[in-house]
Amino acid sequence: MEYRLGKLNEYIRGWMNYFGISQYYRPLQDLDNWLRRRIRMCYWKQWRYPRTKVRKLMELGIPKDFAIMTGASSKSYWHLSKPPVSKARASRQ
Repeated sequence: MEYRLGKLNEYIRGWMNYFGISQYYRPLQDLDNWLRRRIRMCYWKQWRYPRTKVRKLMELGIPKDFAIMTGASSKSYWHLSKPPVSKARASRQ
C-alpha cells in the first residue's frame, strides 16, 4: 500500500502543479473525492476478512457496534468505501 500511495502522490503532485494555476478547480475536487474513496476501497480489499475489518475499524476509533455492523456487511467494497457522513449529506441535497 505504501508503494501505491507513493506513486499516486507523485502523479497527483504533477497534476496539481500543472493545473493548479488555473481557475478550473471544480473537476479537481471531484477527482480528489473519487481518489480518496478509491484508496478507502483498497484498504477494504486489503483487510479481506470480517474479523480483520472490525479490528482495524476499532483501531481507527469507530465504535464497536458500528464496526461489527460494517465489517460483517456483504455489500461491495465500493459501496462500503463511502463514509456514512457523505451518505447523510447526499440525502439532504
